[in-house]
Parts: sequence; C-alpha cells; structure tokens
Amino acid sequence: MSDLELWYRQPARQWTEALPIGNGRLGAMVFGGVGQEHLQLNEDTLWAGGPYSQVSPDALAHLDEVRALIFAGRYAEAEALADEHLMSRPLKQMPYQPAGDLWLDFGPDEATNYRRSLDLDSALAITTYASSGVCYRREVFASPVDGMIVMHLSASARGKLSFALRLTSEQSGLVAAIGTDCVQWLGTNREAEGIPGQLSFAIRAEVRATGGEVNADGTQVIVSNADEVVILIDAATSFVRYDDVSADPVARIEKRFTALGGKDVDTMLTAHIAEHRRLFRRLSIDLGDNTLASLPTDERIARDNATSDPGLAALYLQYARYLMLSSSRPGTQPANLQGIWNDLVTPPWGSKYTTNINLEMNYWLPDPANLGECMEPLVIMAEELAVAGQETAAKQYGARGWALHHNTDLWRSTGPIDGAKWGLWPTGGAWLCAQLWDHLQYEWSDDLARRLLPVFVDCARFILDILVAHPATGELVTNPSLSPENVHPFGAALCAGPTMDNAIIRDLFEGVLDLSARLGQAPDVLSEIRAALPRLPAYKIGRGGQLQEWLEDWDLDVPEIHHRHVSHLYGLYPSQQINPGHTPDLAAAARRSLEIRGDDATGWGIGWRINLWARLRDGDHAHAVLSLLLGPERTYPNMFDAHPPFQIDGNFGGAAGILEMLVQSDGNDIHLLPALPAAWPTGSLRGVRARGGLTIDLEWRGGALVGANILSDRGGKIVVAYRSNRLDCLVDPGKQVRLTFNGGQLAIAG
Repeated sequence: MSDLELWYRQPARQWTEALPIGNGRLGAMVFGGVGQEHLQLNEDTLWAGGPYSQVSPDALAHLDEVRALIFAGRYAEAEALADEHLMSRPLKQMPYQPAGDLWLDFGPDEATNYRRSLDLDSALAITTYASSGVCYRREVFASPVDGMIVMHLSASARGKLSFALRLTSEQSGLVAAIGTDCVQWLGTNREAEGIPGQLSFAIRAEVRATGGEVNADGTQVIVSNADEVVILIDAATSFVRYDDVSADPVARIEKRFTALGGKDVDTMLTAHIAEHRRLFRRLSIDLGDNTLASLPTDERIARDNATSDPGLAALYLQYARYLMLSSSRPGTQPANLQGIWNDLVTPPWGSKYTTNINLEMNYWLPDPANLGECMEPLVIMAEELAVAGQETAAKQYGARGWALHHNTDLWRSTGPIDGAKWGLWPTGGAWLCAQLWDHLQYEWSDDLARRLLPVFVDCARFILDILVAHPATGELVTNPSLSPENVHPFGAALCAGPTMDNAIIRDLFEGVLDLSARLGQAPDVLSEIRAALPRLPAYKIGRGGQLQEWLEDWDLDVPEIHHRHVSHLYGLYPSQQINPGHTPDLAAAARRSLEIRGDDATGWGIGWRINLWARLRDGDHAHAVLSLLLGPERTYPNMFDAHPPFQIDGNFGGAAGILEMLVQSDGNDIHLLPALPAAWPTGSLRGVRARGGLTIDLEWRGGALVGANILSDRGGKIVVAYRSNRLDCLVDPGKQVRLTFNGGQLAIAG
C-alpha cells in the first residue's frame, strides 16, 4: 500500500465515489466498472450562455435612497428597495456544464480480485480485476503534456478485449463515427437565464488497438478480440476569451491529434508522469502512523476517527495538491466551486466562482503547498475582471475603476446576483486583489507586480468612490453592503461598514502602497488612499468579548448564531492583521467569536475554522475541527468535500489548514509547529513554502522540533520562532540554513 493512493474494493456506484483526473483544462470522473466503464467528461470553458451584460439600468438612480435607509436603521426597507432596483438583470449568472460521457460496454459483470485506485504520485487511475481466468487492467490519465485524456486497456491473454465505445451528452448535438476507429460529438451549449447559448463544442474519442478488429457502427466504435487498446479522448469549445467565442473546436482537437502523431502510450505516460511529478514532488508530508493505509479509503473515512489515523490527514493534503494540479494550471480557467468536475446541467450554485469566500479559499493552498504556478489562472481572471467590471462600477455606482460582487462566471459577469441579502456585497474584487498581493509575498516577481498594480489601483479607485462618511462617526464605510451571508437582528443582511469590508479594504490599500513603493511608481490614487486609511473603522470588541461582525454590537442577537460564514474573522485568517503575538486582545476576541459560532459547519466553513484555530496557535482545537472535516459527514468516499453537496473549497481550505498548523509566516517571521496537535507527535514536512520566498523542511519527534532547513529565494534577514525561542538569521539567496532544537534552545547548526 502507498501513502499516496486512494483505493477501493468495488467500482463506483455514484459520482461521489468515482475518481477524478484532470490536466487543468480537461477533467474526467472514472467509475471503474467491470461490465461497463464510465468516464464523465468536463472541459473548463463549457459553460451555459455567452457574453452578456448584467447591469440593472435603474440601479444608480436608487443607490442614494438605499444608503439613506440603511443609515436611518431601516434595513428591511433598504433591502426590499435594493431587491427591486439594484440587483442584476438577469438575477442569476451562467452555470458550468458537463461536456458528456464516454461509455465502454463490455458485457459480463463478474469479477474477482477487483481493485480500483488513484495514484496521486503519478496522477493515474487504475482498475484491475480477474474474470474467467483473465486478468484485466485499465489505466486512465489526463496528460498536461499532450492535452488529452488517455485510457490504456490490457489483458493477461491475447484477444480478450471486446467492447463497444460510445459518447453521450446532455448538451444539444449529434454524434457520428469518423472512419472505423473514431467517434465524435458536435454540439452547442445551453441557454440560461434568457442568455442564449453561444458556444460550439466537440468531443472526440479515437481507438488504437493492437490485434483484433475495430469497426464503426453508426454512432459507436466496436472493438473485437483485441490484445491491447489505447483510447484518446479530447474535447474543446469555441471559447477564446470572456468576450470572444470565435474559435473552431474541431480544429483545436485536430491540432492536438496531429501534434500527437504516432506516440505510443508508454511515451505519453512517461511524459505525463514526469510533468506531474515536477510539481507534485516538491512537497512531502509524514504525520506518523499510516498503518490504516492497508484499509480501503472509503473504510478509513467511515471509521470517523482522525486521531487514530494521522496518515489520512497527510493523504488529504496531498489529495488537495493533486486536485489543484488537476484543475488549475497556467493557460486554464481557475478552479470553480467544483474544480473542473461537474456532472449536472444545473449544478449547485451554478458551480461558479463565489468570491465572498469560496474562490479565495480554493487558492489559499497553492502558495504554501509549493504550487505557485497554479495561481496563474487567478491572476488572469483578475486582469479580465478589471476590464469587465468597469461597466458595473460606472453604471451601478457611478464610480471609477472596476467592481465585483459575490459571484462571477466564465463570462466575467460582475453584478450583484441572487438577491440583496446575498449579492449586494461590493468588495469581492478587493478580496481578490488582497489575495494576489499575498501571493506576491510568497513568489515576488517584478513582472507580475507590474501586471497586478494597475488591477489593484483601479480596484482601489472603485472602493474610494463607494466609501461614504458615516453620519454618526465620520468614518468611511461601504454602504450598501453586508457581512456574507449573515442576517443581522433587524430582519435583513444589508448594513453599512461590516468588519470584513473594513479589513479587506485595509489590505487592498496597503497592497497598493506596498507594490507602488517596491516598483518605484506613484499612481494618482496614493494620496487618496493615505487619506482614507485612517478613516476606516477600527476593529471593535463586543459585550460578549467577541470581535464584532458589524459596526454595531449585534453578534449575540442574530437569528443564526452558528452561521457557516465567519467573515468578520478575515483579519485573523487569511489576513495578517490580527495575531496572538502583535494584537493579543483582538486575537482573544476572535477566539471568543469562534467559540460562539461553534466548530461544525458546511465543509468549507469547517475548512476556514481549521485555519483560524491554527492562527490562534491552538493545535488540538484545530485538529478537532479537522476531524469533523475528515469524517463521513463532510468527506465523500472519493475524498471530495461534502458541503454537502460537493464543493472543492473544503478540500483546498482543509489542506491549507493542515499546513497552517505546521508552519506560519508573517512578513519575515517564520513560526515552526505553531499549532502542532498531540495527535501528531512525530512527523516531517518537506518543501513547504513561506512568505518571503522561503522553502522549509522540518522534522519533529515526541511533539518537539528536531530541526529545520530553510532555503531562501532572495536572501535577507528572517526571524524564526519556535515555542518561546526567537532566532535572527541572515540567509543568502539560494543557500540553506540548518536549524536545530536541543536542550530547549533553537540554534543555527554548524
């Protein structure tokens, strides 16, 4: 058994038991059936609809009236008026779509010695079984090198592979055989919310057989008595950019098949594994006892006892890294609510990009997990939103710059959707910018900073224009806004100046100032930012000792006190504004807020709580929350996060929390094992990244640090902290510093 493997004793009976593969652009769920194999297929640009505008034509005319009602405390009236006039038209955005399904019909369904697995180290789904004295093996992978999905079928005896291959899709279209060995689906995407489908797409499956016969039968390919079979699967759409759908999907597929030429499957697999391992093997983790890897993965999850199975947490982290590599690579769309895996034409929440937590949570993982390249799709999305969101800023708010509310889609729609109590939240773009500013702390690049600075500046322009003076205090606040997605005690969610907004805006403004200084540039908004920053409301501690979620002390009177969102704790995590060392009173208030809110939540809500407890340096509590995530109520048999239903942000957020328990960084300060739980007394972590361009290896035994290696990209002074020890280190670029911990003292070795 491998500590980098998911495995099962039976085929998948439902979608959340199937195993995901992906190359960032193409995804498939592999069911591993005996009598019938099923691959459910996705392509990352196949969404409903097409380019569209969403701004309400009468929003700006009613904005001031909504603001006045909120300042007057007439929140329910404000929300009703906002629902009538300020919300987008259409009120929903476009959903992500399944492309289709590939079916292999074998016939007999009897098998012995069945085993189905996903090898994370090679990104390879494997199904093996015996039937009538013959051993069968299937390998499936999504190659990032050749750009297609590959299935390799083999048997222990010659002439034993016979099946019919067919393609189906819930999209509009037709399927037809091409020659004797290929079948192709040509289709168009769906209309949604009155927006007509404007994409064409194609799926192609080509059979390459050794021995036997291959023939086309109208809409399927029939393979008879082959010795070995390779199936090549590709899909493409006409999508070019959010405002351009002019590509030829068939030509895109044919280009990849032409480039593939006569490559054999071993050559393709070798190149695929090498490219995957180039990134995946950068980080390794050992949390101690992994003896339960001898159990199938679904049985480990069903045991619901993470304390006795530390290896499951390590597997969960590596699985999340695998999912990130499979759903977000340079040149692809960012990972959406389900990564790239979706089998429904009406998926939950449209399987979109929810920007009041879920999209950002998807991208908490890549930087510390040493997968910085996976951030590139998010960078491009921000650049596109900075253009697409200008219409919303101007027509919705009469503002400069660009706006983004709590969702976006393939078409980069940026207006407020769903309803005022969820969607009228104007700081989605600011959070995206703050996240990318943090990315630069891990992976500084002058070129990337130059790309991002104008995006940040234009977002800051928008924020500066929508901030209004609070009539009672003179503080600058957002209005209308809300604290996602929580209803306060006055029958509404709309409010002015929620704590989350103030914290995000503070990070956005600091990011603009920081990048401008580093690049030696002076955007014209700098003086406005410097004037606005001290007028943002400060954090407040309420009567229950909690960090207030709103300007008013409402937290103890809300109708849903155990709400899934913990938006007001943004300053503790993912931001660096609150921590036990520098702001102990605020950290204590954040702890009290977490105690009031409770540990159990949706999958992603639990993921956020793990990180928050880790930042409070309470490892045992963080582990207790992690145990909730790893149990069967929040983890499906294939280890997908159960919101429920499936949302991938729980996978990514939970994995980020595991790393946050072991290494934290704040500027040039590095904290080793800041939240190590008693359940992981012995272990090692190698290749984790920290802010400041650092790569860290560390090892611990008996609950105590043994030593650490720190490698710096760019050199300089760092401070390493462990327990009560703080050690100043000067590090040279490209050179490693070895630290030891002996006799209660942290020291530089040698």
